[in-house]
Amino acid sequence: MAEVIGPRLYCCCNCRNHVALHDDVISKAFQGRNGRAFLFSHAMNIVMGPKEDRHLMTGLHTVADVYCGDCREVLGWKYERAYEETQKYKEGKFILEKSKIVKENW
Repeated sequence: MAEVIGPRLYCCCNCRNHVALHDDVISKAFQGRNGRAFLFSHAMNIVMGPKEDRHLMTGLHTVADVYCGDCREVLGWKYERAYEETQKYKEGKFILEKSKIVKENW
C-alpha cells in the first residue's frame, strides 16, 4: 500500500496542533523573543491576543501575540501595523518562533 504524503507542516511544539504550512514561509531570517523565527504569510489553528504597540528591532509595530488554538502555547505574533514605510510588507504576516514549532511530513 502506498503511503499518503500530505503537505509539509509546522506544528505546535507542545501539542502537535498544525499551525502553518511550509509553503507559506516567506523568510527564515527573522528574530523572535527566544532566537530564530520564521515569517509566514498565513497561520492556522491559532488564537490571537490583544493588539499592542511594541518597539521591535526594526521599529515600532502594532502586533498581537499568537497562541496555539489547542494548548495556548505562545508561538509568536502577528504584525497588524508597521509604522516605518520599509516595514509595511510585514502587515498581516505571522512570526512563529523556531523553538515553538516542529516539522511534520518532512
